[in-house]
Amino acid sequence: MSEKQERVGREALTTGQLLFRVCSLARERMRVHLDRLGIHRGQGFVLWRLGEQDGLAQGELARGLNVTPATVSGTLRRMEEAGWVVRRADPLDQRISRVYLTSRGRQLRRQLVEAFRAMEKELVAGFCPGEEAELKTALEKLRANLRSGDSREDS
Repeated sequence: MSEKQERVGREALTTGQLLFRVCSLARERMRVHLDRLGIHRGQGFVLWRLGEQDGLAQGELARGLNVTPATVSGTLRRMEEAGWVVRRADPLDQRISRVYLTSRGRQLRRQLVEAFRAMEKELVAGFCPGEEAELKTALEKLRANLRSGDSREDS
């Protein structure tokens, strides 16, 4: 395919179509990085979140990851079996289960951080600092638009 044909093909895509394609490619590349570590995407999010704030209640973790408590419970069970996390009852309220990274979990999180850094390098390869800043600004605007819901459809 010639450069001109490729350019015309890109121009034919809507912003949404291009965004979906980029997101799909990024998700697949991140899966490759996570596979190298032997973890699944959901487990990566748990490791990341607990690295930011260890000892979260299981319910807080589910809300923060925007998943159901049942989903996070299954993920945590597998992570516990792998020796990455441990769940302990809250000392003040035994009904609450708090989640902590183990030393193996902290080590794996450090590897996860490196995987995210590698992914970031892939994402912005060939960008000058100004282009990267413009992209971040545009993505923040897209996120704000999507968060506002369908309030503009009536306009």
